[in-house]
Amino acid sequence: MNKQPNILFLMTDQMRGDCMGFAGHPNVKTPYLDSIASTGHFFEHAYTTCPSCIAARAALMTGLYPAHNGRVGYQDGVRFDFPITLAGELTKAGYQTQCVGKMHVHPPRNRMGFENVQLHDGYLAYYRRFDTPSCMTQENADDYFHWLKNEKGIDADVTATGVECNSFVARPWIYDEESHPTNWVARGCLDFLRQRDRDKPFFLFASFVRPHPPFDAPACYFDMYKDMEIIPPVVGDWADTETYLRTGRVYDSAEGPADPELMRQAQIGYYACITHLDHQIGRILQALERECLLNDTIILFTSDHGELLGDHHTYRKTRPYEGSTHIPFFIRVPGLGTPQTHKGVMCLEDIMPTLIDLAGGQIPDTLDGRSLVPVLRGETDAVHPYLHGEHSGGAIGNQYIVTETDKFIWFMESGKEQYFVLSEDPHELHDRIDDPSCKDRIDELRALLVQELAGREEGYSDGERLIAGQMQKSVLTR
Repeated sequence: MNKQPNILFLMTDQMRGDCMGFAGHPNVKTPYLDSIASTGHFFEHAYTTCPSCIAARAALMTGLYPAHNGRVGYQDGVRFDFPITLAGELTKAGYQTQCVGKMHVHPPRNRMGFENVQLHDGYLAYYRRFDTPSCMTQENADDYFHWLKNEKGIDADVTATGVECNSFVARPWIYDEESHPTNWVARGCLDFLRQRDRDKPFFLFASFVRPHPPFDAPACYFDMYKDMEIIPPVVGDWADTETYLRTGRVYDSAEGPADPELMRQAQIGYYACITHLDHQIGRILQALERECLLNDTIILFTSDHGELLGDHHTYRKTRPYEGSTHIPFFIRVPGLGTPQTHKGVMCLEDIMPTLIDLAGGQIPDTLDGRSLVPVLRGETDAVHPYLHGEHSGGAIGNQYIVTETDKFIWFMESGKEQYFVLSEDPHELHDRIDDPSCKDRIDELRALLVQELAGREEGYSDGERLIAGQMQKSVLTR
């Protein structure tokens, strides 16, 4: 491999950590992702530290924990003005840097250090309001929407299927397959590989919007799953059935559909989107192979956060449970280490120092993330002893401490706590917060959270205890 390897960073939006064949999922088919994972390093306990799109991407692009980059929840319209970014550091290191697909930053054409961005952010209501400046509207700022309307007419949109961008409603794409945004991202990546500067290493960020809703893969992918026996969502003995039944007839309910058949259709639509993007990733891998680049290219795959998909009568993300916080992550570095599965917890913040390290750059000493290179070399399997995650949001605003074996959760508004022994109960079916045999461990994890929150502007901790009922913020003062 050359001194400075090429880097292909494959990213999805809202993909669960368990939704790959390689991860053992009984239904989802991902032959191309499985191929990369099985020949690289798979991190079994990868997490997002703030499970929604904007906050997770801030953590990814800066290498900083939410408390340090300031994004501790979801809020549109806040400028991304970070002085040190992943793409910026790789550009300085001599890379030709290109993003194709989702950025979800503000303003939307902020390149965040990339030399070029071919943008598709998916349907974002904030940039479709009538008071949005013309240069920021999706029909102008988003390259895919501009292309789609030129191809299909002024009224063409991803909502033409009748499904909404946060809904459990699912149905196949109504246009030709090549006009789907997943195909558009793959095609843009192929075009970059064709026209790149061949005297420089490249950093290509292929950022897919799916499987984030709408669940609208082409019909052939729905057909793959429609007759399959789909394993239903897991439901813990602690789940809030009352709220689920009250809101389960709302098309974008945060608890998901109360109708089991609609839930099954949502799962089919979600899995169809995953297999569709897997096949489009296959197009990119085949292009690398044709150009004899596979042995000179680092390939990394992850997602910004997961999808609860009906688990515990919940839907979408932001909550602290595995479907939302546990993400897929693997990296293939030709010639470095033996392909294997790693047990240590890691997070999106670790990607920036890892890629800078592999590129031969200087890792900024301000980053919270840690390089995974020692793990890849077999020198250690530990990355972090634990991770602190969070997401603001009223009654479901939460803080969590997660390790390889367990998770402690605290809800900021009510003060409610939960504790799960993940090594014994990976699906979080049994809340053991009141189990006397777990008291010492719970006290230990609670003490870690108290220290993590000490001094925060919201007042969640005085350094000795957690303080519920404080006003939550989505963006901290920096």
